[in-house]
Formats: sequence, C-alpha cells, structure tokens
Amino acid sequence: MERNIAQIALFAAMIAALGLVPQITLGFGVPITAQTLGVMLAGAVLGARRGAAAAALFLLLVALGLPLLAGGRGGLGAFVAPTAGFALGFPVAAFATGLFVEHVRLRSAGLAAGLGAVFGGIAVLYVFGATGLAIVAQKSLLEAFTLVAVFIPGDLLKAAITGMLVQALARVRPQTLAWHHQAAGPGERRL
Repeated sequence: MERNIAQIALFAAMIAALGLVPQITLGFGVPITAQTLGVMLAGAVLGARRGAAAAALFLLLVALGLPLLAGGRGGLGAFVAPTAGFALGFPVAAFATGLFVEHVRLRSAGLAAGLGAVFGGIAVLYVFGATGLAIVAQKSLLEAFTLVAVFIPGDLLKAAITGMLVQALARVRPQTLAWHHQAAGPGERRL
C-alpha cells in the first residue's frame, strides 16, 4: 500500500517537474510542453489505476493553487484556459495508456508502452484537448483538431521516448512493471 502511494506521488511530481522544461506557446495559447510525457510514463509504468491516480493528484495540486502546469500556472483559473481540456484529460490519458499496456499482450514492454502512449497519451488526450479548446476558444471541433494537430509529431516522439524508457526499465528493474509480468498468465505466450 505504501509503495503504491509513493509511486503515485513520485509520478505526480514527475508530471509537475516536466512542466518546468522550457516551453513554446503557439498563437492560440496552447504550449508545447513535456508534461504529456509524464502522463504517458505514469500510465505506461504504473498501469491504469495508479497512473490515473498520479495524474489526478497532479490536477488536485494545481486546483489547490500550486503553479505546476507548464508556464507556472495553477489555481482554478487554469481549468478555463485554452489548455483546460488537455489538463482535464491527463488522468483519462494515463488510465487509457495503462489499460493498453495491461491488456495488449506484447513480448516487448517497450513496444507495448510506446503503442499505449500513442493510444492514451495522444488519441485519447487529443479528444479532451481539442474539445476543451473548441469550447474555450469558441471554435468548431474540426477547427480545434486542426489547431492541435501541430503537436502530433512532438507527441509521437514522446511516445517513442516512453517506449524506450519502459524497455530500459524492464531490463534493469522488471519488478517495477508488475503489469508486464502479470499480463501473460500460466500457459499463455506473449506476442
């Protein structure tokens, strides 16, 4: 139990720390940030529930006023900004990434994590992000998706980094990835 709490807190802190990485803000107010890498890693390493809990803890700290979002933003006002959909999607994206790695049976933990990050950290997160942008900026959903599409190449790079880091972790500390060992039951073969 204590280990789970510590891991959740550690990954919430990592998501916050990745917001300190210098950012570039595009003309419509959505910054290019490394925080989504933290969300991808939380789901890929901790699995669905604990990854989502880490992202939710991060959002709770932001809501309490800590300036943890990229650019030093925090407080309830951050949840009505153009980036609000992305931020609110963090727990769901981490959950979806974790769900993918827990249920898609691949021999390579890195490949499972990379593909899970594309699914949760890009596809699922973009639904939230574009929807939030459309609402706040009063644009159509198609316009919002078109605006956020510029982030896809960078997010694909983050998904690849997630896969590489999880593969390295699987080599040096395989016990850290409990989902990888549990995924193949007795008599099952991994793809």
